[in-house]
Order: sequence, then C-alpha cells, then structure tokens
Amino acid sequence: MNTQALYTNVRMSQVLVHQDTVYLAGRFADSAPLENDLHVQADNTLTAIERLLVEAGTDKTRLLSATLYLKHIEADFAAMDLIWKQWLPQGITPACATLEPDVLKPDILVEISIIAAL
Repeated sequence: MNTQALYTNVRMSQVLVHQDTVYLAGRFADSAPLENDLHVQADNTLTAIERLLVEAGTDKTRLLSATLYLKHIEADFAAMDLIWKQWLPQGITPACATLEPDVLKPDILVEISIIAAL
C-alpha cells in the first residue's frame, strides 16, 4: 500500500496520503486559550488546513470533500457558510456537509475535515 502519514501519534495521523488522495483529520483552531469567536476560530482552522495541504503536496484548489462541524449550527451556519465561500478558490465546489456534533470540546466552535486530490 502506497501511504504517507504526517503528524502521527498512537491514535491517528493528522494527514494521510494514499495514492493520489490526501486525507486531513478534523482540524480546529489551535490557539490557546481559544477565542469565543467563530470568525477567529475559522480563520485559524482554514490557515492550518492550507498549510497541511501544502505539506502534503496539494492545495485548496484540489479539494474533493469537506465536512464542517459547527457547535451551534442554527446560530453559526450562515456566518460559516460565508466564511467558507470566501475561503474557497473561485470555481472550486467540493462535496460538502455541515453537521452539529454533540462531542466538540466546549471551547471549539468549528472543526473541519478535508479530502483533496494530489
């Protein structure tokens, strides 16, 4: 099997490249303490995603799929949708789902997982 893992621990890899596909584990803002502001957390998260994509040998123009997890989907969906649309390169429309999980840590407002082509 042709795989490459980045930022691996005993439980998971943050990035896994398999053949021509890059899988990013769920990413959330990594500044501590986290600001209780969706825009700040989303910007931090998307910046980290861009960095990881580049490290894996791809970029956000090659997105295939995204899953966005919002702590407060009713309150934050419209704002996150606008942030997401502004972050995406023009003409890039990956398959996308937005969910509200019950298991996000209390201070995490958004988490995003990505699949991209090399």
